Amino acid sequence: MIRDLDELLRKAKERSIRKMVVAAAEDKHVLKALQDTMREGIIIPLLIGDKEKIEQIAQSIGFVLDGIELVDNREGGAVSARIAVAKVKSGDADFIMKGFVSTADLLKAVLDKEIGLRTDQLLSHVAFFESPYYHKIFCVTDVAMNIAPDLDAKVQIIHNAVRACQGIGLENPKVAVAAAVEIVNPKMEATVHADQLKEMNAKGLLKGCIVDGPFAIDIAVNATAARNKGIGGEVAGDCDVILAPDIEAGNMFYKALNFLGGATSAAVVMGASVPVVLTSRSDDERSKLLSIALATLID
Repeated sequence: MIRDLDELLRKAKERSIRKMVVAAAEDKHVLKALQDTMREGIIIPLLIGDKEKIEQIAQSIGFVLDGIELVDNREGGAVSARIAVAKVKSGDADFIMKGFVSTADLLKAVLDKEIGLRTDQLLSHVAFFESPYYHKIFCVTDVAMNIAPDLDAKVQIIHNAVRACQGIGLENPKVAVAAAVEIVNPKMEATVHADQLKEMNAKGLLKGCIVDGPFAIDIAVNATAARNKGIGGEVAGDCDVILAPDIEAGNMFYKALNFLGGATSAAVVMGASVPVVLTSRSDDERSKLLSIALATLID
Protein backbone atom coordinates (compact mmCIF):
# COMPACT_ATOMS: atom_id res chain seq x y z
CA MET A 1 0.00 0.00 0.00
CA ILE A 2 1.26 3.49 -0.90
CA ARG A 3 -0.25 6.08 1.45
CA ASP A 4 1.01 9.30 -0.15
CA LEU A 5 2.43 10.58 -3.42
CA ASP A 6 5.73 11.51 -1.78
CA GLU A 7 6.47 7.80 -2.05
CA LEU A 8 6.79 8.33 -5.82
CA LEU A 9 9.67 10.73 -5.21
CA ARG A 10 11.31 8.34 -2.78
CA LYS A 11 11.04 5.49 -5.27
CA ALA A 12 12.32 7.69 -8.12
CA LYS A 13 15.43 8.59 -6.10
CA GLU A 14 16.20 4.90 -5.65
CA ARG A 15 16.39 4.38 -9.41
CA SER A 16 19.11 5.42 -11.82
CA ILE A 17 18.57 8.96 -13.07
CA ARG A 18 16.55 9.20 -16.29
CA LYS A 19 16.61 11.69 -19.15
CA MET A 20 13.44 13.63 -19.95
CA VAL A 21 13.00 15.68 -23.11
CA VAL A 22 10.69 18.71 -22.97
CA ALA A 23 8.85 19.71 -26.14
CA ALA A 24 8.71 23.53 -26.42
CA ALA A 25 10.40 24.26 -23.09
CA GLU A 26 9.76 28.02 -23.29
CA ASP A 27 7.16 27.76 -20.51
CA LYS A 28 7.58 29.27 -17.03
CA HIS A 29 5.50 26.64 -15.21
CA VAL A 30 7.34 23.75 -16.85
CA LEU A 31 10.78 25.26 -16.17
CA LYS A 32 9.86 25.80 -12.51
CA ALA A 33 8.82 22.16 -12.28
CA LEU A 34 12.11 21.13 -13.91
CA GLN A 35 14.01 23.26 -11.42
CA ASP A 36 12.30 21.42 -8.54
CA THR A 37 12.84 18.05 -10.17
CA MET A 38 16.54 18.66 -10.66
CA ARG A 39 16.87 19.60 -6.99
CA GLU A 40 15.43 16.16 -6.22
CA GLY A 41 18.00 14.56 -8.52
CA ILE A 42 15.63 12.30 -10.45
CA ILE A 43 15.99 13.51 -14.06
CA ILE A 44 18.42 14.99 -16.55
CA PRO A 45 16.46 17.43 -18.77
CA LEU A 46 16.86 17.90 -22.49
CA LEU A 47 15.17 21.11 -23.62
CA ILE A 48 13.73 21.68 -27.09
CA GLY A 49 12.47 25.11 -28.11
CA ASP A 50 13.23 28.78 -28.60
CA LYS A 51 16.61 29.15 -26.89
CA GLU A 52 16.33 32.89 -26.32
CA LYS A 53 12.90 32.61 -24.68
CA ILE A 54 13.95 29.61 -22.58
CA GLU A 55 17.01 31.47 -21.29
CA GLN A 56 14.96 34.60 -20.51
CA ILE A 57 12.37 32.62 -18.53
CA ALA A 58 15.06 30.63 -16.74
CA GLN A 59 16.84 33.81 -15.70
CA SER A 60 13.58 35.30 -14.39
CA ILE A 61 13.04 32.36 -12.02
CA GLY A 62 16.67 31.87 -11.05
CA PHE A 63 17.05 28.59 -12.91
CA VAL A 64 20.69 28.10 -13.95
CA LEU A 65 20.87 26.23 -17.27
CA ASP A 66 24.60 25.49 -17.14
CA GLY A 67 25.26 21.94 -18.29
CA ILE A 68 21.72 21.40 -19.57
CA GLU A 69 21.42 20.37 -23.22
CA LEU A 70 19.25 22.77 -25.19
CA VAL A 71 18.23 22.30 -28.82
CA ASP A 72 17.26 25.63 -30.38
CA ASN A 73 14.05 25.62 -32.45
CA ARG A 74 12.20 28.77 -33.42
CA GLU A 75 9.70 27.19 -35.80
CA GLY A 76 6.98 26.65 -33.21
CA GLY A 77 5.67 24.02 -30.83
CA ALA A 78 4.69 21.44 -33.44
CA VAL A 79 8.26 21.25 -34.73
CA SER A 80 9.63 21.13 -31.18
CA ALA A 81 7.29 18.21 -30.49
CA ARG A 82 8.60 16.29 -33.50
CA ILE A 83 12.21 16.94 -32.46
CA ALA A 84 11.44 15.80 -28.91
CA VAL A 85 9.74 12.61 -30.08
CA ALA A 86 12.68 11.88 -32.38
CA LYS A 87 15.03 12.20 -29.38
CA VAL A 88 13.08 9.50 -27.55
CA LYS A 89 12.88 7.35 -30.67
CA SER A 90 16.68 7.51 -31.10
CA GLY A 91 17.33 6.64 -27.45
CA ASP A 92 18.64 10.10 -26.54
CA ALA A 93 15.83 10.51 -23.96
CA ASP A 94 13.76 8.13 -21.84
CA PHE A 95 10.41 9.92 -21.89
CA ILE A 96 8.77 13.17 -22.92
CA MET A 97 7.03 16.14 -21.28
CA LYS A 98 4.69 18.68 -22.83
CA GLY A 99 5.82 22.29 -22.73
CA PHE A 100 4.42 25.33 -24.58
CA VAL A 101 2.81 23.26 -27.31
CA SER A 102 -0.79 22.25 -27.88
CA THR A 103 -1.78 18.78 -26.77
CA ALA A 104 -2.98 18.04 -30.30
CA ASP A 105 0.42 18.88 -31.82
CA LEU A 106 2.30 16.84 -29.22
CA LEU A 107 0.09 13.78 -29.63
CA LYS A 108 0.24 14.08 -33.41
CA ALA A 109 4.02 13.75 -33.15
CA VAL A 110 3.77 10.92 -30.61
CA LEU A 111 1.42 8.98 -32.91
CA ASP A 112 3.27 9.75 -36.16
CA LYS A 113 3.64 6.49 -38.11
CA GLU A 114 7.22 7.25 -39.15
CA ILE A 115 8.93 9.07 -36.27
CA GLY A 116 6.43 8.56 -33.48
CA LEU A 117 6.14 6.40 -30.38
CA ARG A 118 3.04 4.52 -31.47
CA THR A 119 2.28 1.02 -30.18
CA ASP A 120 -0.75 -1.19 -30.71
CA GLN A 121 -2.16 0.15 -27.45
CA LEU A 122 -4.73 2.94 -27.03
CA LEU A 123 -3.48 6.16 -25.45
CA SER A 124 -5.14 6.95 -22.12
CA HIS A 125 -4.67 9.34 -19.23
CA VAL A 126 -3.78 7.84 -15.84
CA ALA A 127 -3.98 10.08 -12.75
CA PHE A 128 -2.95 9.07 -9.24
CA PHE A 129 -4.46 10.92 -6.28
CA GLU A 130 -3.59 11.43 -2.66
CA SER A 131 -6.76 12.42 -0.79
CA PRO A 132 -7.15 13.36 2.88
CA TYR A 133 -10.31 11.24 2.85
CA TYR A 134 -8.85 7.96 1.58
CA HIS A 135 -6.38 5.60 3.19
CA LYS A 136 -4.03 5.20 0.22
CA ILE A 137 -3.29 6.67 -3.18
CA PHE A 138 -5.63 5.68 -5.99
CA CYS A 139 -5.87 6.09 -9.72
CA VAL A 140 -8.63 7.58 -11.89
CA THR A 141 -8.77 6.86 -15.61
CA ASP A 142 -9.51 8.04 -18.30
CA VAL A 143 -10.24 11.71 -17.71
CA ALA A 144 -8.60 13.37 -20.71
CA MET A 145 -8.13 11.25 -23.83
CA ASN A 146 -11.04 8.96 -24.75
CA ILE A 147 -14.44 10.61 -25.02
CA ALA A 148 -16.84 7.65 -24.89
CA PRO A 149 -14.81 4.45 -24.77
CA ASP A 150 -16.47 1.23 -25.85
CA LEU A 151 -15.82 -2.10 -24.14
CA ASP A 152 -12.62 -2.83 -26.09
CA ALA A 153 -11.28 0.63 -25.33
CA LYS A 154 -12.01 0.17 -21.63
CA VAL A 155 -10.03 -3.07 -21.65
CA GLN A 156 -7.04 -1.13 -23.01
CA ILE A 157 -7.58 1.73 -20.54
CA ILE A 158 -7.51 -0.77 -17.68
CA HIS A 159 -4.37 -2.36 -19.16
CA ASN A 160 -2.62 1.04 -19.21
CA ALA A 161 -3.68 1.78 -15.62
CA VAL A 162 -2.46 -1.63 -14.45
CA ARG A 163 0.89 -1.05 -16.13
CA ALA A 164 1.22 2.32 -14.37
CA CYS A 165 0.24 0.75 -11.04
CA GLN A 166 2.82 -1.99 -11.48
CA GLY A 167 5.43 0.67 -12.22
CA ILE A 168 4.93 2.17 -8.76
CA GLY A 169 4.82 -1.23 -7.04
CA LEU A 170 1.11 -2.14 -7.02
CA GLU A 171 1.31 -5.61 -8.51
CA ASN A 172 -2.37 -6.67 -8.53
CA PRO A 173 -4.45 -3.46 -8.38
CA LYS A 174 -8.12 -3.52 -7.47
CA VAL A 175 -10.17 -1.91 -10.25
CA ALA A 176 -13.59 -0.43 -9.52
CA VAL A 177 -15.67 0.08 -12.65
CA ALA A 178 -17.65 3.22 -11.88
CA ALA A 179 -21.29 3.87 -12.70
CA ALA A 180 -24.24 5.66 -11.09
CA VAL A 181 -25.70 2.47 -9.59
CA GLU A 182 -24.59 -0.99 -8.50
CA ILE A 183 -27.24 -2.94 -10.44
CA VAL A 184 -26.78 -3.85 -14.11
CA ASN A 185 -29.30 -1.90 -16.17
CA PRO A 186 -29.41 -2.49 -19.95
CA LYS A 187 -30.29 1.18 -20.42
CA MET A 188 -27.10 2.28 -18.62
CA GLU A 189 -24.10 1.27 -20.73
CA ALA A 190 -21.60 1.83 -17.91
CA THR A 191 -23.26 -0.88 -15.82
CA VAL A 192 -23.31 -3.32 -18.74
CA HIS A 193 -19.63 -2.69 -19.45
CA ALA A 194 -18.82 -3.15 -15.76
CA ASP A 195 -20.50 -6.55 -15.72
CA GLN A 196 -18.69 -7.61 -18.90
CA LEU A 197 -15.29 -6.42 -17.64
CA LYS A 198 -15.83 -8.24 -14.34
CA GLU A 199 -16.64 -11.44 -16.23
CA MET A 200 -13.60 -11.07 -18.49
CA ASN A 201 -11.41 -10.67 -15.42
CA ALA A 202 -12.94 -13.75 -13.76
CA LYS A 203 -12.26 -15.81 -16.90
CA GLY A 204 -8.62 -14.69 -17.05
CA LEU A 205 -9.11 -12.56 -20.16
CA LEU A 206 -8.24 -9.34 -18.30
CA LYS A 207 -5.13 -10.05 -16.27
CA GLY A 208 -2.93 -8.41 -13.67
CA CYS A 209 -5.76 -6.94 -11.63
CA ILE A 210 -9.01 -7.62 -9.75
CA VAL A 211 -12.06 -6.06 -11.42
CA ASP A 212 -15.45 -5.46 -9.80
CA GLY A 213 -18.50 -3.35 -10.43
CA PRO A 214 -20.63 -1.60 -11.33
CA PHE A 215 -19.91 0.61 -8.33
CA ALA A 216 -21.08 4.10 -7.50
CA ILE A 217 -18.13 6.14 -6.21
CA ASP A 218 -19.15 5.81 -2.56
CA ILE A 219 -19.04 2.02 -2.83
CA ALA A 220 -15.65 2.13 -4.57
CA VAL A 221 -13.93 4.20 -1.88
CA ASN A 222 -15.88 3.73 1.36
CA ALA A 223 -16.03 0.34 3.09
CA THR A 224 -18.84 1.47 5.41
CA ALA A 225 -21.02 2.54 2.49
CA ALA A 226 -20.34 -0.80 0.80
CA ARG A 227 -21.29 -2.77 3.93
CA ASN A 228 -24.46 -0.71 4.41
CA LYS A 229 -25.52 -1.64 0.88
CA GLY A 230 -24.57 -5.28 1.38
CA ILE A 231 -21.76 -5.19 -1.15
CA GLY A 232 -18.70 -7.30 -0.40
CA GLY A 233 -15.62 -8.42 -2.30
CA GLU A 234 -12.00 -7.29 -2.36
CA VAL A 235 -12.52 -4.09 -4.35
CA ALA A 236 -15.43 -2.33 -2.64
CA GLY A 237 -14.11 0.33 -0.27
CA ASP A 238 -10.47 -0.49 -1.08
CA CYS A 239 -10.00 0.18 -4.78
CA ASP A 240 -6.69 1.18 -6.36
CA VAL A 241 -8.16 2.19 -9.72
CA ILE A 242 -11.45 3.86 -10.63
CA LEU A 243 -12.44 3.39 -14.25
CA ALA A 244 -14.63 6.32 -15.33
CA PRO A 245 -17.49 5.53 -17.72
CA ASP A 246 -16.61 8.41 -20.06
CA ILE A 247 -14.50 11.54 -20.28
CA GLU A 248 -17.19 13.84 -18.90
CA ALA A 249 -17.69 11.89 -15.66
CA GLY A 250 -13.95 11.28 -15.32
CA ASN A 251 -12.92 14.88 -15.94
CA MET A 252 -15.46 16.30 -13.51
CA PHE A 253 -14.37 13.81 -10.84
CA TYR A 254 -10.69 14.64 -11.48
CA LYS A 255 -11.23 18.38 -11.12
CA ALA A 256 -13.56 18.01 -8.13
CA LEU A 257 -10.88 16.02 -6.33
CA ASN A 258 -8.22 18.65 -7.07
CA PHE A 259 -10.20 21.83 -6.52
CA LEU A 260 -12.83 20.87 -3.93
CA GLY A 261 -11.56 17.67 -2.34
CA GLY A 262 -8.12 18.79 -1.19
CA ALA A 263 -6.40 16.12 -3.27
CA THR A 264 -2.95 16.14 -4.84
CA SER A 265 -2.40 14.42 -8.17
CA ALA A 266 0.28 13.02 -10.46
CA ALA A 267 -0.58 12.01 -14.01
CA VAL A 268 0.83 10.62 -17.25
CA VAL A 269 -0.47 9.48 -20.60
CA MET A 270 0.05 5.76 -21.16
CA GLY A 271 -0.11 3.63 -24.28
CA ALA A 272 2.87 5.01 -26.21
CA SER A 273 6.24 3.27 -26.03
CA VAL A 274 7.17 5.65 -23.16
CA PRO A 275 5.05 7.64 -20.71
CA VAL A 276 4.10 11.18 -21.70
CA VAL A 277 3.94 13.87 -18.99
CA LEU A 278 0.96 15.94 -20.05
CA THR A 279 0.18 18.32 -17.21
CA SER A 280 -2.43 21.09 -17.20
CA ARG A 281 -1.68 24.77 -16.70
CA SER A 282 -4.00 24.60 -13.69
CA ASP A 283 -1.75 21.97 -12.07
CA ASP A 284 0.56 23.41 -9.43
CA GLU A 285 4.34 22.91 -9.39
CA ARG A 286 4.08 20.06 -6.91
CA SER A 287 1.69 18.14 -9.15
CA LYS A 288 4.05 18.61 -12.09
CA LEU A 289 7.00 17.42 -9.97
CA LEU A 290 5.08 14.33 -8.86
CA SER A 291 3.98 13.61 -12.45
CA ILE A 292 7.61 13.63 -13.58
CA ALA A 293 8.52 11.33 -10.67
CA LEU A 294 5.70 8.99 -11.71
CA ALA A 295 6.97 8.86 -15.30
CA THR A 296 10.47 7.89 -14.15
CA LEU A 297 9.04 4.76 -12.51
CA ILE A 298 7.28 3.39 -15.59
CA ASP A 299 9.39 1.29 -17.95
